[in-house]
Amino acid sequence: MKAPNSLLAVLALSSIAIIPGCGTGEASIADDAELRAATPVPVEVTMPVRDDIFATYLATSTIESDADAPVLARVPGEVMEILVEEGDHVQAGQVLARLDGERLRLEMLSARADYERASKDLDRYDDLAARGLVSEAMYDGLRFDVDALRARYDLAKLNYDYSKIRATISGIVSSRDIKLGQSIESNSVAFRITDTSKLVAYLQIPQSELAKFASGHSASLQVDSMPGMEFSAIIARISPTIDTRNGTFRATAIIDNAVNLVPGMFARFTIAYEKHEHALLIPGDAVVEEDDEASVYVVADGAVELRIVETGIKSGNQVEILSGLADDEQIVVVGHSGLRDGSKVLASNRSADSLTG
Repeated sequence: MKAPNSLLAVLALSSIAIIPGCGTGEASIADDAELRAATPVPVEVTMPVRDDIFATYLATSTIESDADAPVLARVPGEVMEILVEEGDHVQAGQVLARLDGERLRLEMLSARADYERASKDLDRYDDLAARGLVSEAMYDGLRFDVDALRARYDLAKLNYDYSKIRATISGIVSSRDIKLGQSIESNSVAFRITDTSKLVAYLQIPQSELAKFASGHSASLQVDSMPGMEFSAIIARISPTIDTRNGTFRATAIIDNAVNLVPGMFARFTIAYEKHEHALLIPGDAVVEEDDEASVYVVADGAVELRIVETGIKSGNQVEILSGLADDEQIVVVGHSGLRDGSKVLASNRSADSLTG
């Protein structure tokens, strides 16, 4: 009874040993490939959205003030009083400092007295001239004298008013160039005023881009000193000439400064020169570039189809799709590397907010 059991054991071991030698290795490789093909690849998917998109151009420049003016002393004199300091906001016509104007005041009073005396003399001659009791030449001479004295008085009055140094424009006092007690000459720079409410930047753009730009295009800018913040601007002017030294043209951007940007800051500008409304948009991560063709993996019934698409404007992480994709089709955003046309996938949805991220 023991021999048959031993024989069965030997035969069982023999059958196990024979299996690896009968081409089983090749069958295993084929089974692995089939297994991988049948195993779903985990991917993240999203759907296209409809929104406006802009074609943009990037440029850099230094921000400048659109209005920056020195304030000059109109008359010589000693600085008796300084009413503002650097950083103060001032209005056009506001008195910034006073000079010693006593001499000018006395000259004004003397001129006014001469004018008033001559005016009274002329009044007395009005009646005589009307009755023909004085010659016309004499009467005209008196009138001319009164006019000349009036002009001299007005000039003296103006010079006296010039002893008050006034702001020529509204803005911020960016520098004070006089000191208390200092004697200054006429046309000396007393202050400098900078209007920071409206700033400008002059963008030098290659002439090959000239046809894309026009006055009125919107722009945004960022500065290093305020990371994460974005400010708006508008292209106000386009120079019609090309700078032969570097082959560029100048575009002037006007910045409405509501957050106290400072002249001299270096800024990076993004200029929107073309707008497509209600465009079909997908994340740039979803596009597969190969052999100068753009494709996306479209998910349907648990598998993917590699679909060639025509792209349009690209802005940030957004890509416009002109053809090849419908609004209601799902596309792969993450997981392309393990895919081929027809691959099975295990899809999880990505938030639509990531399209602009």
